[in-house]
Amino acid sequence: MLSFEDLMTSLQDCVITEDEESENVSQTLRLFFDKLSESSRSSVKRCKERCLEEAVQLLRQLSEAQLRVLEESRLLLLVRLLISMQLQMVNISTACRKVDQMLQHLAKVNHPMVFRETHHCLQSIVHTDQVLSFEDLQRACMFLEDSTVGREAWRESFLSFLNKLSELFPVVLQQESLRDGPLCYIAVKVCLQVFQLLSSDVAPLVWDKEHMGPAVQKILQALMDIILGQCCNRDTRLLAGTAVAMLINTASESRAGEAAAWSLLQVSHLEPWLLTVGALQAQCCPTGKDGVDRLAVSRGLLTCCRPHILLSSHLDATEMCLLLKGLFPLVYALCEEKLDCHYFAFEALTLWLKKVKECLADIWKMTGVRLLAVDSSLQQELIHIIWPNAESPVEGVSEFVRIAFCLLLDLYEMDCEQFCDTKKTLYFTLLQRIIKLPCEAKAKYHRLCALLPYLGTDMVLDQYAELPSHLLKCLSTNHLSPCGSELYKCLIQQQRRELCEGSQKSASHTELELANQWARRWRPVLYKALTSNVTLLQNNSSTHLLPCTFQVFPSAVDPLLASLDSSAPGHLHAWACIMSAYRATTGGSPWVLQGSSTVQAQTLQLALGSADDKVRLAALNLLCCSPKTKDTPTTEEMSIMRLFIPQNLNCESSPFRQHFQAGVKRFLVRIRDGCLALVRGQKGKKKGDGKNSEREQDILEQGIGFVEWLGQIPYSYLAPGHSYQRKKTALLLLSAVLETCTDTWRPDKKKGQPPANMGSLINCARQRAQWDFVCRTKQLVLISCLEDSTNEIRELSAGLLLRFFPPSFPDDIAAVLLTRTKQLLCSPRVQEAQMGALMMKVLFQKSQDQPEDCRLSSNITVSGGSHPKASCMVRFLVKELEEHYLTAKADMMLAARTKPIHAVLSALQRCFLEAPSRVSDTLDHSLTIEVLVLLESMSLLLLGVLYGDRDACATEKDAPPSFCDMGNAISSLIAQESGGGRGDGEECVLLSEEHSLVLTCCWVSLKEIGIFLGSLVEKILTESKSSKCLLTKEDLTRASKVFENILLKCRHWGAVEGCCAGFTKFCASLLSSNDPELRDIPAHMLKQGLQVVRSPRSTSVTRRAAGLPMLILCVVSAEEASKARPLLAHSMQILLETAKTPLPEDWDQTLDLPQVCAVHTLQALVRGSGLGVAVLQFAPAVAMLSLTLLSSPCWAMRNAALQLYSSLCSRMLGQRPSSEEGGPTQHCMSPLSFFFHYPGLQLFLLGELRGAAQDLQGPPNEAKLHLQPSLFPVLTLLAQLQPGVQDLTETLSDFLPPLLQLSASPIYSVRVMASKALVAMTPPSEYMNILIKLTAQLPSPQERCCHNRLHGQLLQIKATLKRALCMASAPSADLCEVLRRVDTSMWLVTETQRCPLVRAAYLGVADSLRRFCCETYLSKLSDTLVHDLQTPQQELQVGLPSFHQQAIHFLCADLKWACQIWDNFSVASPDLRLSLVTWVVDGRGSQQTGLKEVIQWVLQSNLREALLSHSVEYRRTYLAALVAVMAGDYTTLHQHLPQSTPLEEPILPECLDLLLGDLEDQRGGPEFLSQALYAASLLLSQCSDSSLKISVFQRWCRVLECHRSPDAPEVLRMACAEALCVAGVPLMSCSTLPAIMIRSINTGLYLLQDQSQQVRMKAACFTSLLHHARKGESQRSVYLMQVNQALPLLLDLLLEECWDTPGTLEVLLCHLPQPDLRSVLREASETTGCSSLYEQDEANVFAEPSVMCAHVLPYLLQMAEKSSESSAVAQSLIAWAEESAAQVLDSLRVCKELQPAETLTTAWLALLMDPRFHGTLCGLFTRAAFLLRLLKTSDDVRDLCDPSALHMSLQEVCNLLSPNGVHFPSAVTAAVAGELPQ
Repeated sequence: MLSFEDLMTSLQDCVITEDEESENVSQTLRLFFDKLSESSRSSVKRCKERCLEEAVQLLRQLSEAQLRVLEESRLLLLVRLLISMQLQMVNISTACRKVDQMLQHLAKVNHPMVFRETHHCLQSIVHTDQVLSFEDLQRACMFLEDSTVGREAWRESFLSFLNKLSELFPVVLQQESLRDGPLCYIAVKVCLQVFQLLSSDVAPLVWDKEHMGPAVQKILQALMDIILGQCCNRDTRLLAGTAVAMLINTASESRAGEAAAWSLLQVSHLEPWLLTVGALQAQCCPTGKDGVDRLAVSRGLLTCCRPHILLSSHLDATEMCLLLKGLFPLVYALCEEKLDCHYFAFEALTLWLKKVKECLADIWKMTGVRLLAVDSSLQQELIHIIWPNAESPVEGVSEFVRIAFCLLLDLYEMDCEQFCDTKKTLYFTLLQRIIKLPCEAKAKYHRLCALLPYLGTDMVLDQYAELPSHLLKCLSTNHLSPCGSELYKCLIQQQRRELCEGSQKSASHTELELANQWARRWRPVLYKALTSNVTLLQNNSSTHLLPCTFQVFPSAVDPLLASLDSSAPGHLHAWACIMSAYRATTGGSPWVLQGSSTVQAQTLQLALGSADDKVRLAALNLLCCSPKTKDTPTTEEMSIMRLFIPQNLNCESSPFRQHFQAGVKRFLVRIRDGCLALVRGQKGKKKGDGKNSEREQDILEQGIGFVEWLGQIPYSYLAPGHSYQRKKTALLLLSAVLETCTDTWRPDKKKGQPPANMGSLINCARQRAQWDFVCRTKQLVLISCLEDSTNEIRELSAGLLLRFFPPSFPDDIAAVLLTRTKQLLCSPRVQEAQMGALMMKVLFQKSQDQPEDCRLSSNITVSGGSHPKASCMVRFLVKELEEHYLTAKADMMLAARTKPIHAVLSALQRCFLEAPSRVSDTLDHSLTIEVLVLLESMSLLLLGVLYGDRDACATEKDAPPSFCDMGNAISSLIAQESGGGRGDGEECVLLSEEHSLVLTCCWVSLKEIGIFLGSLVEKILTESKSSKCLLTKEDLTRASKVFENILLKCRHWGAVEGCCAGFTKFCASLLSSNDPELRDIPAHMLKQGLQVVRSPRSTSVTRRAAGLPMLILCVVSAEEASKARPLLAHSMQILLETAKTPLPEDWDQTLDLPQVCAVHTLQALVRGSGLGVAVLQFAPAVAMLSLTLLSSPCWAMRNAALQLYSSLCSRMLGQRPSSEEGGPTQHCMSPLSFFFHYPGLQLFLLGELRGAAQDLQGPPNEAKLHLQPSLFPVLTLLAQLQPGVQDLTETLSDFLPPLLQLSASPIYSVRVMASKALVAMTPPSEYMNILIKLTAQLPSPQERCCHNRLHGQLLQIKATLKRALCMASAPSADLCEVLRRVDTSMWLVTETQRCPLVRAAYLGVADSLRRFCCETYLSKLSDTLVHDLQTPQQELQVGLPSFHQQAIHFLCADLKWACQIWDNFSVASPDLRLSLVTWVVDGRGSQQTGLKEVIQWVLQSNLREALLSHSVEYRRTYLAALVAVMAGDYTTLHQHLPQSTPLEEPILPECLDLLLGDLEDQRGGPEFLSQALYAASLLLSQCSDSSLKISVFQRWCRVLECHRSPDAPEVLRMACAEALCVAGVPLMSCSTLPAIMIRSINTGLYLLQDQSQQVRMKAACFTSLLHHARKGESQRSVYLMQVNQALPLLLDLLLEECWDTPGTLEVLLCHLPQPDLRSVLREASETTGCSSLYEQDEANVFAEPSVMCAHVLPYLLQMAEKSSESSAVAQSLIAWAEESAAQVLDSLRVCKELQPAETLTTAWLALLMDPRFHGTLCGLFTRAAFLLRLLKTSDDVRDLCDPSALHMSLQEVCNLLSPNGVHFPSAVTAAVAGELPQ
């Protein structure tokens, strides 16, 4: 058959040259051929499918009659073309089916022709002397599965094909590489398809002895061999099981099929057996015990066999049903065994349950009894296997277990109904068992969901009263939120069903009545969640609970909104969430709900301006969401968005930016789809409907205008000098605009593609001169972002340039960009090198012309590839790399400064591997080898530099150089190449610049070599066929040596880690290859690595065995997960054996031992994310090894074993759940589940505990300190298990006695951990028994006791109480007994008990029982504690301060006793006073209102004494406590500062003076100074203006101005913001001192631009308080506004109150950047290439001069307008104009002189990338606009300059810069245009 290209050429010629077809048919066929060609050319699957779908639609436009007009020869060409295309796309099933649709259409015209051509293709596969190839089998699969005519043709050829297939299997099974590879898999797949799709043709060959075919016999034998383990590939074996079962299913006679199925069940036999399938037989010899054979057979039978086979009995024994008695024991055993195929075992269990459900009626008929009777063995076995596996760590198993549980309940329900069992006891038994599960167990909620329909909501909620609170706990914990949300949804759905069913029996309910029924039970729960302080709970309730609530009860919105108060805490967020969820879910208008639309609009404005990101996002979602994308936003919504978007561009939060972009994108989609509908409507609309047409035209104009406005905004904020946050948001918004409103189709996206008719809307916008998204000036702005300091900005900009802008750069841009790229590729700075690599990638994909160097260099030739220009650029990079290498070889110091290698490597990687083209398009074999040789040479050179001996590096050495050796080698290199040496005795702790340059060059280059080489090999092997591979085995062996050298000869972790990423890809590519020689390369490297591990070394390797463990990890991680992982098993065996080897008698602790290296390697394997759960099968052995090795005499072994054990525990237990409230210390796995999955550990851990407990037994007066190193790690593991799971079988009860005995351990941490482990291992039913047992052992005062045991017992009592009492609401009889015994033992807290630790432990027990204790006991205990606290201590006691701290916590929980302690504060000891103020700082002092005033009075009264204290810690803590009680609820901003009693008049000035003196002299450190500033401000806020001198306020202002600086510590800047809140607001509200107000506002303006988000928010809080106070509203609550709203409000206030005050103009001008453009240009021209690694960051990277210019400019213009109203203002403005006019005019002249050329120049690009340039320009234009307004409004300054000339000059400069990549904020451009501020 001709190639696709030849057939296409012939067909196109035919159609074009023939004249008899109509023009319409010819045109359609041309388009059809174009689509086929486009599909063939495309390398992206989604593009191919898209083109083919369009081709199908085009062909269907031609009727049969039109196609019959074509001559038969042309139709034949067309058929052959389509079949050729099918063969070309044989691995894309969806594409083949689309081509098949076209062939079916042609078959209607001439079916014999299509059949004949298809049959001819099949014959070419069958009738050949060669064995079937992988490609042949792919084609066979395609014709069977995806071709209708192909299946017809196969029926005539399938016998021949089966013969060929039977000849293939022996060949495949003889070679390991073939039987474990894709060839064997696809051969089995073809068998399955033949048996399934051609079953009627296959049946006689199997079941009829006369027609029995030897080919099928051989195939069956081969399939059984594969199933039984001759093949290692698990997927192939499972598929083979399905194929055999499908073969059995072809039986036409039921008995024959049944007998074959029973025969197949012999698979569980361990001896050889004979399989009989009809007339066929197969000898079966089991080869392994991995369970995959049984799994394959059971899955196959359950998947394929018809019911009559599954229900068949064995040898006429009717009770021996195949499904129940044959398959279930097989599946049950698989689920019980600890195999690495657990996922598939539980999949088989669910398949079994589904089949039972399908066949249940027939099973009842067969057996005549219940399937799941009470206490039946089947019911018990199913529950036994389902219950513990719900917590399986194996991915996917828990989901299958969940499905199995649901199916079990379904079966039980059907069983009960069939046999009229109304009690259904199983449901109630399961409910009680579920309730007893801990609330942290995910399975609890899944099981409740399944059980709910059978019991009803009332029954479940009545029995499980804590369910609502547990649901909220779920929603505040990450891993539990999905199951909690699902349970809530099930509950309300079931509630509605029950309500509706009840209404059918009585009167029907309205929607509102149904919603009120819902609200009665659930509204308080939702309120609590939505208004919670826990962010996770808020988010999950709004994201999950609200939508499903409105789906089930749409009218629930009314009761939810009814009691909301937007000023209450959290209610504004709740309002926005409810409104947006209601709108998104129901599509109903939120503005017609409760309350007037005006109130709703005001609430929306409050939400949009809130300081809380969550509230603003919820409000944004309300604006943007709509269930219909054609719902065009209203004019009001667009106006609100125009205000909202600019105010939220610089948000700190990354999630906010992502949600912001998503919301804006939804808004744009609504605009786009709505406008598209209008455009389509206009085309089909008749004339005459004028009003509607005019209205639609307005909507269209508004929509197009909004998109144009939004498309322009980002470019104003992408210039250097803007903050990362603003640029990132701007790029995300720009991406949203371009993705939504252009017609660029993205093949990598399944959804979100532009509409097919998008072009019509784009044309409509272009006619209005809008939507020019890709003009040159915008391109220049994005190009300037390619040198941003952050990787994210660079990548986003490059992505937009490549995706949406023209496919090639203009010549001038390409040339300049190439020059700049070359400079960056030679930079020693890694960041600049990455910039250069990214630019090279962009050039590589966009540049039309070859680089200049490629054209001019005569020694660079372009191979005849399909992309010669790309190939030329690659050759240029290779030459550049070679030049860098030669430079490094000659002079390493020079190379490190000017040609550091890694940049070119990174550029090559990005050009090769991130380009859409194939590697073979740009590389040939010779160039590939050249690159490989270069990489090898460079790696040896760089390693030689680190060795200090380049020759030694090339030889085998025992160990890589240590860090000291590397440092000495680099120092020697520097000394040699600088011509000198270090001075004698000279030693510098810090690395020199030269040293850093060389070290960075070496390790980064080595890292890049590894990454590039691994990725290159991966791509070459993925794209290349074996016959055309660019790399031979020798080449790949050479590449493996490069990796080996880096990993084994370099110690730098950055180089090792980076190299590992490439090495894993390298190994995975080789191990997945069909060539066994290639697969042997990583296996050989692994063998060598393991040999190195076992070899003793003569030098130390330290650093956790350096790169050797990573080498082994990379190889075993690269194994295919579907296989048995033989390399991993072999490695684990060798490492375990090596680690267990006894130490030699003469071991040297200064050298690393093979045993230690083996343990470190095991740790790397356990931690490796690439292995996942594959290592868990070895977990018990590794755990026992690591615990045993903790007793090793070698410290390095103990250290390694502890690290291994820690990593293993994390892997076995899974990720710890996280919640906002700190989260539990336990994991999700219960003890039962843990030992179910790791049964081998149970006896071992128990033995360790018993051994430790036994050592503690003996006479009570005998000292015992026998250390058992494994004890604490064992206790730590047990303590992390999830407590509260009932142990019905009491299998873990043996753990309790040794844990109780360990309370006597002499080691404190062991006693603590034993108490935690006891709680985890104790079932809930035993809590009270344990407590009674422990409290019974508490001694009386007369008894002698062991303090360690007593302390440990009290700890165990406290830990058990904490768990037991969380479920107790009223004291039981057992708890009362515990209380009595604790009461009797009160002596333990008195001085009679000499040990403070015991006293503290007893107090902890009493605190846990506090709510159940009587008042007499509490009073007596408190009195004892107070007496003890007030008694002076005669001697120092260890632990006493801790006990006193705990006593204070206990006493202060009661108001009476707390007041008594605080009243005696002044006479208390220093330690007690410190403890008391520390208690306040911990946040306890503000919890009780009455106590708070007492504490405040005490602290204020003793303030002077505290400030004079010599203890810095006491002063700092004291001030922190004073601040905590005086500020009070102010921090939540819902109340003003509490009205407290001010200090006495003489004391206040003195305290203020002391505090301000410390601040001015900066005594005490930042923490103390921050507290001092806060306290001074609080005191200052309490006094009137008249009581203090003006100098005090001025001193306070000076302190703020000093510490607001970006260079000051953040804690001090935060204190400045706090000071403004507490003192600035009162001072400015009542002060008559405008100077103080101006200085306070200016400080606020600076802090609103602070780098710290917390500081900015606190400054916004100051503005909010000030705004609230000035409005004179009620004192009930304060609305906290967003930072970007606060800044203009402060400026408004400044101009409103102080516009005529001296200093106001200076405040405005000080926030503008200097306009000295000449110095900026001079410094930019002097800047040359850098030779240092780092550059100094700005003190405040968040500050944005150009944005501040836009803020300040309107206020400057207002001052100019008002100058005539105040002579003082006029004088200051005139003075400024006279001083600044000359400089402004001079800078404007400089701008004109810049004169950017028509073509881009290197100098201009450098200016565009200079952050100072844009900021200076904005400052210049702001001053020029201000000067222009002054010239127009004041006659006194007109002699300085002609206003019209200045205006013209400004516009001229603006027009000059704008087209060349300089975009100014809209406020600046408006002022330049002469517009007045709004």
